[in-house]
Amino acid sequence: MKLSPQWIREFVELTVEDRRLAEDLTGVGIAVEGISGSGADTVFEMEIGTNRPDAMNHYGVAREAAAIYDLPLKALSGVGSRASGSGDSGVRFPITVEEPQLCPRFSARVIRGTTVRDSPAKVAHRLQLLDQRPISNAVDATNYVLWEMGKPTHVFDMDLLEGGRLIIRHAKDGEKLKTLDGVERALASEDLVVADAQKPVGLAGVMGGFDTMITDRTRNVLIESAWWDPVTVRKTSRRHGLHTDASHRFERGADFESTVLSCDLVAALILESGGGELVGGAIDVVSKQIDLAPVVLQVSEVRRILGGNLNTGEIFRILKKLGFTLIPEGQGDAEFRVLIPSWRLDVEREIDVIEEIARLHGYDKFKNTLPAYSGAVVELPNAAMDATLRARALALGYNEAVSLTFISHADAERFSSASVLELENPLSEEASVMRSSMAPGMLDMLAWNLNRDSENVRLFEIGRVYEMRSQERVEPARACLGASLKAVKGSLPVGGTLDGSKDEHAAAAEAFRGFQGDVENLLAAFSYGGLSFDRETAEYFHPGRSARALMDGVVVGQFGQIAESVKLERKLRQDVFLAEIDLERLHAMGLRTVRFAPLGKYPAVERDFSFVFGDEVEFEAMRRAVMGLGLSALRSFAPVEIFRGGSIAAGKYSILLRVRLQSDEGTLRDEQIAQWSGRIVAALEEAGGVQRV
Repeated sequence: MKLSPQWIREFVELTVEDRRLAEDLTGVGIAVEGISGSGADTVFEMEIGTNRPDAMNHYGVAREAAAIYDLPLKALSGVGSRASGSGDSGVRFPITVEEPQLCPRFSARVIRGTTVRDSPAKVAHRLQLLDQRPISNAVDATNYVLWEMGKPTHVFDMDLLEGGRLIIRHAKDGEKLKTLDGVERALASEDLVVADAQKPVGLAGVMGGFDTMITDRTRNVLIESAWWDPVTVRKTSRRHGLHTDASHRFERGADFESTVLSCDLVAALILESGGGELVGGAIDVVSKQIDLAPVVLQVSEVRRILGGNLNTGEIFRILKKLGFTLIPEGQGDAEFRVLIPSWRLDVEREIDVIEEIARLHGYDKFKNTLPAYSGAVVELPNAAMDATLRARALALGYNEAVSLTFISHADAERFSSASVLELENPLSEEASVMRSSMAPGMLDMLAWNLNRDSENVRLFEIGRVYEMRSQERVEPARACLGASLKAVKGSLPVGGTLDGSKDEHAAAAEAFRGFQGDVENLLAAFSYGGLSFDRETAEYFHPGRSARALMDGVVVGQFGQIAESVKLERKLRQDVFLAEIDLERLHAMGLRTVRFAPLGKYPAVERDFSFVFGDEVEFEAMRRAVMGLGLSALRSFAPVEIFRGGSIAAGKYSILLRVRLQSDEGTLRDEQIAQWSGRIVAALEEAGGVQRV
């Protein structure tokens, strides 16, 4: 937004130069982001917060400047008094407000016999400085007053208002209104309109009608200034895709007491430039009074929060300059009842008043102190476990990321079976429910990186998902890992695949086992008796390169390569791997206690066993069979080679298994090794294997 410092100076006699004024305004929260032009053409580029519509104009900024420099502020009423002309005070223009809750106040002025011409040079020049295109003296008067005091107004050609009256009502379904931009709009019953006796002539608080606009032929003018309900204006503006200077201010809350004054100011400008006669006094229909509730301000609370020793006189001076009225409560000056000015709808509580005192006094004038605190930092119960998980993921080369907690309905159905939490006012269809799975967010982040030529991607996220259980909302903790195929392959040892081949299928299977190693590394931080895997994974995983992890029979997660169909849907540039871990179940198990033991003093012995198994027998069954023997000297049991084809019958495969034996009590004897080997062979045969000789 642009404002002219020369225009501001009309209301307060400033002695500081424009650059100093800009710095001091910024210091109190009325930000000047840039200065352009010079002399009378100097323009401030302003950034006014949405909660401060009172400062989105020259008079509002002048009020702030007067408070900063403790200078008097010139009143606008002197300008308005020139519009109080003579005429038949008995002539009235009937105005009916059918929706008093949505339009509590509607004010108007009537001018007859005026001439519509170009605006005076001063008015046109100032509007052009603000990037406003001059149109005519009557229309420009409304824009000038808008930028001068911040109150939107509108002018009608009275002779085009049918029935000689105005009605503020809801639109009727099927009614149409051609707005000033030349677009004919279909109205809904939710729209609030200004209408004459026959038709709508304006969209309340947004834009006037084309059929009653001011033209060169206009001689009689009706000036309108009203207070519209902010929510109604916002909904109407969004429904019709119309965002105007008027709606921008009405949506944020206009000054209820400014309707008559703004009419007077517009009337004064029209009379000065086009002549004519002001007929009667102001027409002011007040259907409902809007009073801002007073706030009780305690001086002790001001000093407690701000940490300074502000005297009562300084507090009184600052608030009075900003338009607040202070009435002492009780004995002395320790407590005040603060009356809020009509233009400050953002001030509702004592802390809001204290903020006004702080920003005008100057934040830089308060000493840097810490508030008193008698408590202590309390660590969340699962913080240590999450920190351990985070540290391990970082050590494995994964970078922590944070995704949106909103996903689409389609993703919720695809990646989870839980009942979702709907958003009442979603930003878009793609973010309409709270996430019930972290997979969609992780896939989006992987895709974002891959689309920007970052091919070696490793990410992890620790957060929560949201779902409904038994009519109650729950927010279980989850962890999610994601990695691209190139990142996983790049971390594997150089060499061939496990079964010695080099084909693409075997390479992908080897990458899956590498990713499984990362998952096992994370899970190893927790306390469990046995870790096992099965193939009961979700449909969005690759059926042959995914697994479900179980700790002591309890499912704690699933991981693997994403299915080809999902890869194509999300336009992923390469295969990716995903792991979803249930932190609630890991937290219940707790962290593993780390114990240290000396290295074995006696030599270890390795023995290989070659067996043939049917394809239906997985390594997990072999591992359970051998580990179930409870051999005290057994240190490891792992597959070495897998072979299919050749002399091996279809539907079967040959596997070379290696065991490592070591005793803490002495060197193993041949008869001990032979005995244990026999038990291992028997266990594998019982699991369905046939030993190869």
